[in-house]
Amino acid sequence: MSDIDHPLDRFLQSDDALHVAADGQMLLASSGRCPAARVLLAGSFNPIHRGHWDLAEIAGQLLGGPVAFEMSVVNVDKPALTREEIRRRLLPFNGQASVWLTHAPKFAQKAERFPGATFVVGVDTAERIVSPRYYGEDSAQMHAALDRMRILDCRFLVACRADVQGKCLRLSDLSIPPAFRSLFQEIPAEQFRWDVSSTELRARGYA
Repeated sequence: MSDIDHPLDRFLQSDDALHVAADGQMLLASSGRCPAARVLLAGSFNPIHRGHWDLAEIAGQLLGGPVAFEMSVVNVDKPALTREEIRRRLLPFNGQASVWLTHAPKFAQKAERFPGATFVVGVDTAERIVSPRYYGEDSAQMHAALDRMRILDCRFLVACRADVQGKCLRLSDLSIPPAFRSLFQEIPAEQFRWDVSSTELRARGYA
């Protein structure tokens, strides 16, 4: 198969999403042949680590279904991932799990791509979803984004994360507008807690 015909290249040249199965088979979402995306653990996975795998397992147990991973090749404040970098980040998933590649760095965009999905996130990510400062200090824009995600029937399963003092931040520590609290469900800290981030692992030379 020539590069121009490769699903990854067609994905990179479009606004489509790409499903990469655990066996490496790639299918564009527009093919209509991809599995439904019901539960998605979103991240950059640079690198993927034990915390990601454990979180996916716990989420699957709590929600009663398989968990796929989702990685946007576009970042809000960083260059887009190259073809080579995408392949590098996909390698650890081979034979382990399926991955959705998207062009959707924000959760409002992910929701448009995957209506009805539950997104598995850490509390630090959940905080960004419900904080006006991540919407240009515009509370109306934040409420509109959350309302749209509710209309699209998307939810968030939230895991606690340690702050710089080592305290485990929980869903209850966030200021979630009352109208949108039903969009968020917490994973009890007793069931899952992982305090090492991919950033820390890269700093230790594990990338």
